[in-house]
Amino acid sequence: MLYQLSQFLDINLFGYISVRAGFSFFIAFIFTLLIMPKYLAWAISKKANQPISKYVPAHEGKRHTPTMGGAVFLVSTMIAALLTVDLSNIYIWGGLITLLGFGLVGFQDDLGKIISGDNLEGLTPRGKMGLLAVIAAIVAGLLLYAGFPTEFYVPFLKTPLFDMGYFAVPFWVLVFLATTNAVNLTDGLDGLATVPSVIALFSLGAIIYVTGHAIFSQYLLVPNIKGVGEMTVLATALAGGLLGFLWYNCYPAEVFMGDTGSLAIGGFLAYLAILGKSEVLLILIGIIFVIETVSVILQVGSFKLREKRIFRMAPIHHHYELKGWAENKIIVRFWMIAFIANILALISFKFR
Repeated sequence: MLYQLSQFLDINLFGYISVRAGFSFFIAFIFTLLIMPKYLAWAISKKANQPISKYVPAHEGKRHTPTMGGAVFLVSTMIAALLTVDLSNIYIWGGLITLLGFGLVGFQDDLGKIISGDNLEGLTPRGKMGLLAVIAAIVAGLLLYAGFPTEFYVPFLKTPLFDMGYFAVPFWVLVFLATTNAVNLTDGLDGLATVPSVIALFSLGAIIYVTGHAIFSQYLLVPNIKGVGEMTVLATALAGGLLGFLWYNCYPAEVFMGDTGSLAIGGFLAYLAILGKSEVLLILIGIIFVIETVSVILQVGSFKLREKRIFRMAPIHHHYELKGWAENKIIVRFWMIAFIANILALISFKFR
């Protein structure tokens, strides 16, 4: 609305992406703070609590904590987006489809767990992956239809390695699935996935802003892709919604985001990385998600091959719990690692 208003009234201020990005952040943040208490009252009355897996360290005190809080910051993000973004931008529609599609898959999974009272119920792993793959393929197809470049870039090189052509679609789908499942695995402690997600959103938001800016992209020797800079506004909206969510999700959490939030966040981070030609750099930007996922892969692989475990429990945050680390110590230290990794990722942009 602000963008359309700027065009109608010839107000240059609201035409700037940076200005609307600031507005979108605060709108989503405020709406999340306002909506969440009402959601919590409803969730508590309906006993929409988080089922705790019997395989993780004892968290009996969290058994009555409401879940699906991700729906609140997603709604707030959508409100902020409708008020601030340029809805004629096709990349914005790809972002909205990603958030809604992945969020709805997570919502269906959460709902099944709540109704059954079992963390292992809900969508089957194959069913969940299938639905996520379909949504990812739709978004990837939309990018191809929009004429989005299919060259493959790696950090420290100013020219692409090669052109993926139509093979870009399965590659992008793989990026979507890997990222969304990585964030989902990380969401196991209070605020553990929230802050690294906010940090990653700001990093990727900065990258796509530069990618969409003719002058900045030329100066930093990154590809200039017209129109992708508008996605900065949607990225800051989600960051604002997540920061509002953190008010209630920080230790000790009053609400969990559930798969509704974690799948949507993961899908959106993947989408931003694709738009910024930073699929490889996403490994560093989302380092906590990568570490958590690799710990699971190593644990499962070691047990199948050697019948021995590497960690006391995977994902790795449970390993440190069983070692006796306090939950908030694990969380804050993982946040620090995420922050340092993102600083390094942004610094790498200057070395090309």
